[in-house]
Amino acid sequence: MEYEIIVVGGGHAGCEASLASARKGHNTLLISSNIKNIADMPCNPSIGGSAKGIVVREIDALGGEMGRNADKSLLQIKMLNNAKGPAVRALRAQADKITYPQNMLKTLKNTKNLTILEGMVEDLIIENGKVNGVILEDNTKIKSKIVILTTGTYLKSDIMIGSTRTRSGPHYEKPSNFLSDNLKKYGLKIIRLKTGTPQRIDKKTIDFSKTELEEGDKTPLTFSFDNAVYYDVTKQIPCHLTYTTSKTHEIIKENIHKSSMYGGLNDVTGVGPRYCPSIEDKVMRFKDKERHQLFLEPESIYYDDIYLQGFSTSMPYDIQEQMVHSLPGLENAKILKYAYAIEYDAIYPTQMKANLESKIIENLFTAGQINGTSGYEEAACQGLMAGINASLKLENKEPLVLKRNEAYIGVLIDDLITKGIKDPYRLLSSRAEYRLLLRSDNADERLMPIGNRIGLVSDERYNKYLEKKNQELELMNLLQQTKITPKQDVLSYLEKINSSTLKDGISLYNLLKRPEVKIENIEHFINLDVYSKEIKENVEINIKYEGYINKVNKEVVDYKKLESKRIPNDIDYDKIINLASEAKQKLKEIKPETLAQALRISGVNPIDISLLSIYIKKEYSNGNK
Repeated sequence: MEYEIIVVGGGHAGCEASLASARKGHNTLLISSNIKNIADMPCNPSIGGSAKGIVVREIDALGGEMGRNADKSLLQIKMLNNAKGPAVRALRAQADKITYPQNMLKTLKNTKNLTILEGMVEDLIIENGKVNGVILEDNTKIKSKIVILTTGTYLKSDIMIGSTRTRSGPHYEKPSNFLSDNLKKYGLKIIRLKTGTPQRIDKKTIDFSKTELEEGDKTPLTFSFDNAVYYDVTKQIPCHLTYTTSKTHEIIKENIHKSSMYGGLNDVTGVGPRYCPSIEDKVMRFKDKERHQLFLEPESIYYDDIYLQGFSTSMPYDIQEQMVHSLPGLENAKILKYAYAIEYDAIYPTQMKANLESKIIENLFTAGQINGTSGYEEAACQGLMAGINASLKLENKEPLVLKRNEAYIGVLIDDLITKGIKDPYRLLSSRAEYRLLLRSDNADERLMPIGNRIGLVSDERYNKYLEKKNQELELMNLLQQTKITPKQDVLSYLEKINSSTLKDGISLYNLLKRPEVKIENIEHFINLDVYSKEIKENVEINIKYEGYINKVNKEVVDYKKLESKRIPNDIDYDKIINLASEAKQKLKEIKPETLAQALRISGVNPIDISLLSIYIKKEYSNGNK
């Protein structure tokens, strides 16, 4: 049978890609090497986190599944950075490692236009520079118009512990041994990357009295804008915090030569994640730091494995035993699963277009860790965008390319295709220059209209969003129109909350702009019970940060001017006089679509952009080309 779209790999990217294309009405085949591992969480038992939690909300606003599925699988959830500004607030949840994949598989199986097949893809069917399907390990050929590769860390993957190297995927599953070699044969640049996972500890053997309690928030929270709460706020499972000790550091330093990455193996070429390093990397790189924090995270209500977050390593088993037992509360801990490093093949991401289609092979899309990223959330958002754009290409419609001022998803993809990577990419709030616009609270405002337009957000759901926006506008107007005057009871209350006195009347809108005044203080003067907590919080943020938001929006106007200046496909950079040689080489390699993208390329300077702009204006205006 021939399919419109084949998705290779059933991880978080593959799930979102296949659901998006199937929900858009395209006959889709999802191929997984092991159906039991679909939506698996091989590393951290969490969804969200700094910046990542905002990505999950963006996925939800576009019509993706991760947020809804996480909400159904919660063990604990909290809002990070709640005491800080709204630009850095993000949800993080502990998700049940049994329930999460079960719920996702159920969703996949109940989705129209979607077929699931267990098999190993080892090659592509390529005809005249276009992909036309896949070839399985047993030489079965399956035709399709588009292929989306979401292979995770399974391409020629090796598990490394001490001086041993084992050709294996996560959980010691069978890896894909030939696909990356075939991709290289077709002209794609393949790189080697590395990541790792820590030990799992038997909960019964941990002395939690020596650790610090980390509980979930006391109010209901959800990733999805549907706001459906599936958990009991009072019965969240706690995490715990512990720290490395001087003994831990001493053990690591004395045995560093036994680590796979520090001499245990001599043939390691993969580069590890800079922002999620192994514990030996932390100790060796930050020698002045007396301790490093570690989180003890529950994996599931169905078993007692505790994930030792922050303690990934490639040390031999006997050294891992010593390291774990040097930690407060884990002196007698039983290790159920040992830590390991995993090395795997990936595609250098500048070979992708902004719609995640390959520049080398037409109709081949890639998403997730194959593109050099790390993290479930980074994978899921790429899978969603690849599924959307593959569908749009079949429909002969313009691709969906989110800009850096529109979504963290746009920041991630633009960074990958424009800047490339040196190590597995992790999304951080510091990467987003417009992060005040890309908040957790307004992901629906930014992206739900797009989700509805492309057909992944139902009209019913979209109308609920519009009603919410109408209520926010109504509340803002109410606060602008309602004024208080310097009466004694007003002045007494302002003094009580340490706010400056009034000489004249002031609107509640302007009063709320004061840093010390909260929306609950405003409710002293007016009854706002008809508005939900979410609506009141959103209005408070928009009013308090109005000046900053307007300033950033002015910067966006200048950014959009450069984004609107497109670079012709047939441009010959060798003909641009005085263009720096490094800029010329980078522009040829990356082939940016706009002047704004060109300016973000490392090695391309403002003077190069000026020369490029002048050349385009001269050679491509008035029908010269």
